[in-house]
Amino acid sequence: MGPTEINGLPAHVLLVHVVVVLIPITALLLLASAIWPAARHRIGVVLPIVALISLISVPITAEAGQWLAGQLNGGGPLVARHAHLADQLLPWTMGLFAVSAAVWAVHRFLPAARSGTSKTALTIGLAVLSLVVAVGSVVAVYRVGDSGAKAAWDGVISAQ
Repeated sequence: MGPTEINGLPAHVLLVHVVVVLIPITALLLLASAIWPAARHRIGVVLPIVALISLISVPITAEAGQWLAGQLNGGGPLVARHAHLADQLLPWTMGLFAVSAAVWAVHRFLPAARSGTSKTALTIGLAVLSLVVAVGSVVAVYRVGDSGAKAAWDGVISAQ
């Protein structure tokens, strides 16, 4: 699906930086757009574009990680835990993209003149969903990254 090596290095160790940076940035852009009209206006279509790039980066990085794990003969229990947690990241990133697209689309295509109870309820609902997927996706990235760091570095550095 994606690259397995980049300039002789395993692609996973490089691609993971895209995921670790873009998902929290997307989460922040989403929260700002969902709750702050001035930010929403400035961020505009950048929100769903960054969310889409985040979404695309996850399976590419995961595929490279599966290749790397195969090169390590499975890598042991720490790599298995990392892979298990990484499998949980894609649904969060899909939710991040879907809510980002919804926040942008609602405020872009729903006429400003159509204010009132229904638009207010929709805006509040999207803000709550935004908070859930933003926090969930960032926590998932943290958990996956932490387990990956432990898998890569456990026992490598001396305690001395």
